[in-house]
Amino acid sequence: MPEEKENENVAVEQAPDEDAASVDGSAAEDNAPAATVEEALPESADVSASIGRKVGMTNVFDEFGTMIPVTVLEVGPCVVLQRKSTSADGYDAVQLGYLDQKESRMPRPAIGHCKKAGTAPKRFVREVRVDADSAVKSGDTVTVRTFEDVGYVDVIATTKGRGFQGVVKRHNMAGGRMSHGGHSKRRPGAIGCSSYPANVSKGKAMPGHMGNRSITVQNLAVVQVRGADNLLLVRGAVPGPNGGVVFVRRALKKKAKATS
Repeated sequence: MPEEKENENVAVEQAPDEDAASVDGSAAEDNAPAATVEEALPESADVSASIGRKVGMTNVFDEFGTMIPVTVLEVGPCVVLQRKSTSADGYDAVQLGYLDQKESRMPRPAIGHCKKAGTAPKRFVREVRVDADSAVKSGDTVTVRTFEDVGYVDVIATTKGRGFQGVVKRHNMAGGRMSHGGHSKRRPGAIGCSSYPANVSKGKAMPGHMGNRSITVQNLAVVQVRGADNLLLVRGAVPGPNGGVVFVRRALKKKAKATS
């Protein structure tokens, strides 16, 4: 009987050691360094511009609690379809492709051009100038991370089309009086000159097509670059509707890093 009690005591004493070992093992797993999201993201080719889409507007807060109105842009990923060189093409540039397209909607030369780069046919294609010693090659990917160290960007977009509009909406003219007896109302009024020079001056503000033209908004401050979501947040407004295609490039006039 005494021997059995001794064995039981030994078994009881060994059990806490096993639990401690399991706890130590789990603690070691918890303390093991985990790969961050930024490390898992693919590297972006070093190109000064990219193609994207306008998502919409929102606001974010900085570290001081100040609200910043921003436009959210989905930039890339774009595939380098062709690397142009001075020897072969007369200038150095890369051809970027954005958004996949069905082969049935693309001409065969365009399909073969994209297959040469090892990618699906692209809906939007744009060229970007690069330096002669740039290491970018066909098949590389350009993501939003190319703007991580950029303070300001220029955004080229197409404004919303307004159709044929009169001078009041198109040129913000006041028009005539709207009360009783007013005959001008929203009319442009006289457009010509007298007997000399007897013609209509060039550039005269008149009714016509409004909107649906390319506009460049310069020096928009970069607020955030979210590489995991391919999102670029810039301070201010960008023309065009939500979902409209935009072309984002590093600012030509401002080079410094934005503070907010």
